[in-house]
Amino acid sequence: MNRENKRRKYDKNYYKKNPCTDSFTCRNCGWPIVSAGAGSNHRNHCPNCLCSLHVDNEPGDRASDCGGIMEPIGVWVRGDGEWAIIHRCRRCGKLSSNRIAADDNPMKLMALAMKPVVSDFLDRGRLKEMLSSMQSQGDLI
Repeated sequence: MNRENKRRKYDKNYYKKNPCTDSFTCRNCGWPIVSAGAGSNHRNHCPNCLCSLHVDNEPGDRASDCGGIMEPIGVWVRGDGEWAIIHRCRRCGKLSSNRIAADDNPMKLMALAMKPVVSDFLDRGRLKEMLSSMQSQGDLI
């Protein structure tokens, strides 16, 4: 085992400072994943189904014993305009946020973004009423 592999295996904070270039297969959908194309040095979710694994307690520490699948439940926009995916662990329920990657499935991202609008939680009649009352406050677009 060379020096870099030893660091990767035994240094708990290795992935905080170093890129993860390992290829892997998504445990949720079976998609083969490579780090190239992500637009980042830290690939942390599947670009096909947007699922991740619960391996960190803090970003990059690989200290979680859970190992559950983190499913995407929503998106949010950071202050600088960058989108991030909100994940929830199927096993323990922990919530986390991961920035989107350049090669993420755009249809899945839009479906996540539209989820609150198309869910039964919001009554469509009430939503139309709210939008019509907002039109007097300026353009919606």
